[in-house]
Amino acid sequence: MSRMLRLLVVGSMNMDLVLQTDRIPAPGENRMGEAYSYLPGGKGANQAVAAARLGAEVFLVARVGRDANGRKLCRGLKAEGITTKFVSVDPASPSGLAVVLVEDSGQNRILVYPGANMKLTVDEVGTALRDEYEAVLLQLEVPDAVVAASVRTARQKRVPVILDAGPARPFDLKLLDGIDILSPNQSEAEALTGLPCENAAEAEKAARRLRTLSAARHIVIKMGAAGAFLLTDGASELVPAFQVQAVDPTAAGDSFTAGLALEWLRTGDLRRAVRYGNAAGALSAMTIGAQPSLPSAAEVEDFLARNCPNITG
Repeated sequence: MSRMLRLLVVGSMNMDLVLQTDRIPAPGENRMGEAYSYLPGGKGANQAVAAARLGAEVFLVARVGRDANGRKLCRGLKAEGITTKFVSVDPASPSGLAVVLVEDSGQNRILVYPGANMKLTVDEVGTALRDEYEAVLLQLEVPDAVVAASVRTARQKRVPVILDAGPARPFDLKLLDGIDILSPNQSEAEALTGLPCENAAEAEKAARRLRTLSAARHIVIKMGAAGAFLLTDGASELVPAFQVQAVDPTAAGDSFTAGLALEWLRTGDLRRAVRYGNAAGALSAMTIGAQPSLPSAAEVEDFLARNCPNITG
């Protein structure tokens, strides 16, 4: 059996308040919801859990508050086998909180209060990066300085870097200094480039702009039910999504990114990695909640075997 890939994830941890409803209220409207639950989330923690379930040895750099939510989030990570020695406790800020509204149609809307996530420090990342990893996985729910320091230190150590460019917000792409994979979704790509990203033709223009601004080796734009647009040396294409009945897409992008990163590290084949990520994301979208929805490696392989029986490699 091959050695497990060691992955460092630098990112956020949130408690998600998930509210289910037939539809989102209009401005000024008061509607009755159908159900609610508190579930672990945060893009960093989601991607850490997704990667662990897909077979990686995962280390998470994050910060929580000194509160019940923080303790519960850390217990959940440990139960997944994730190393939490780089998860710190902030004495003054509460743990991050996200309110997730999920419609019966499968559409969602998310409002995030970052809390302790924005108190993560450059020094904490530096300490974690003294160890050796096969890749570093980043998101934008932590301070820009932390993202920049992670990229800089990882590149000095010649460790591949993958950035999931969410949530949508202004960010200086020059800080990425030629990372390996930059992967926003459509709204994030538009926020970063100012260009629309509604179809494959627009996605290609946005991807080329992203590559120019960031010097990233590869661009992968997540396009929901359409799939993912891949731009790399000498090639650009829309890799189609798998058609499933979406229930809650909250962590589908995080599941995609973890699957993409691990399959690329295992095989070196980025198109195959995008297809694998599409499968992981599709499975996640079929279940309510962020971390409860994240599939295992066996589930992804079974899904691919059933949906791509004639595709190898």
